[in-house]
Amino acid sequence: MISRPSRHCTVELQALPSRIGQVRRIVSAQLRYWHLDPLIDPAALAVTELLTNVHRHAEPDKQCTVEIVLMMDRLTVSVRDQDPRLPRVRECDLLATHGRGLALVAAVSQSWGMHARDDGSGKVVWFTLAVPQAATPAKSPFTAHGAGRTAPPDRTDLARPAPPAGVIRERAPAARSAVHH
Repeated sequence: MISRPSRHCTVELQALPSRIGQVRRIVSAQLRYWHLDPLIDPAALAVTELLTNVHRHAEPDKQCTVEIVLMMDRLTVSVRDQDPRLPRVRECDLLATHGRGLALVAAVSQSWGMHARDDGSGKVVWFTLAVPQAATPAKSPFTAHGAGRTAPPDRTDLARPAPPAGVIRERAPAARSAVHH
């Protein structure tokens, strides 16, 4: 059976500059693994901005969790930290070097938002990106022919000639499980 790639990834970290770069690379690699290459740049930019906000503003510490969830037609990335204060969207000069992170998140995402956690232990800031139609994983040809089979039934089309009578067909090797994140 061909296994599906994981649709969920979580990373816990201290939002320090060196770790922000690592998480950006993790997000990029996860999206590449899910065949969502067109989403890498906007997701990496937006998660960088959210983690930079945690680094600059979160109190009492910089501990946070990044969660990436792939649903049918939507990728959601959220950053949870322990500071219950919600960020403020600021009006900024286009040449400003800081203070425009949430505006960048809004510009590259389909939607975004924030909420304080119900238990008062912090907040979550999230954004979504639309999954391109061409990026949705194709169904395996094996699943249409019944569970447990390792190869589709004999072909009836004439595009490829059938093997001569008495020739033994080799079975395809069983698919290996993918590494899940």
